[in-house]
Amino acid sequence: MLGKALHTKSIWKSNLMTDIRLASEAGFGAMEVASSKIWDYLSSGSPLSDVTERLKQYNMQIISINDIANVERTDDDAVRNTLAETEKLSAVAQQLGCDCIQLVPLLALEGRSEDEVIELTAKNIARICDIGAKYGVRFQLEPVGWSPINSLRLTQKLIQAVGRDNFGTVIDFFHLFVGGDTTPDDVRHFDPNRIYHIHFCDCRLSKEGESFDETILRGMYAGEGEVPLAEWVQAVKDTGYEGWWSYELISAKHWQCDVAEVAAETSRLLDKYVLNR
Repeated sequence: MLGKALHTKSIWKSNLMTDIRLASEAGFGAMEVASSKIWDYLSSGSPLSDVTERLKQYNMQIISINDIANVERTDDDAVRNTLAETEKLSAVAQQLGCDCIQLVPLLALEGRSEDEVIELTAKNIARICDIGAKYGVRFQLEPVGWSPINSLRLTQKLIQAVGRDNFGTVIDFFHLFVGGDTTPDDVRHFDPNRIYHIHFCDCRLSKEGESFDETILRGMYAGEGEVPLAEWVQAVKDTGYEGWWSYELISAKHWQCDVAEVAAETSRLLDKYVLNR
């Protein structure tokens, strides 16, 4: 059964406890939560148990925590810090009833051969997955559009190299669209068992001479950009995927809007484009 989730990066200026209420009031059944909001909450001395009670109060669940970044780095300090963060965040996820954490490889391996990028990244992610398995946590890759791993072809190659049952991917419309090497047909033929969630959004490509700023290129609601949304949505549905669709609006403009209005509009647009309501 398809479900609607609010990505809390869409309402970036709001805090975690407010996010839970807003998600419920806007008609969402779940949330993807930015890890920084969890760390901000805990750093205030507030107990995690209050978050679990808040989730129960609003009949809400957290389906993914975003994210652990730079997971491709190979220097000893970076690997040590990544594994420590994995341990800590996996324990938090377990306490919150969340079974998924997002992983984001970025640019540390830029310029290396494709095979080397996959091999080195897979080595780290296999260790991450083994830690998460102790907590019942799985991990979804976000193939970032401007990074060496920016397509579903490379995602599949990485999944095979990692060789863990608790590793899959998110289908992120923005990153796959701007990455330029993934088509709706590629999505259509991807194994649905390895698709953990969907990041739905619209965007435009950068213009000649324009600096690449994700918060500007994604600064629009669905239907206002260049992604052929109906085609991409249908491609996901054709895989047989029946999980959560998360609206991720990373937009400097909309971060200055009323967060309740943004939550409500993203919920309405998921109804329109995905649930056909």
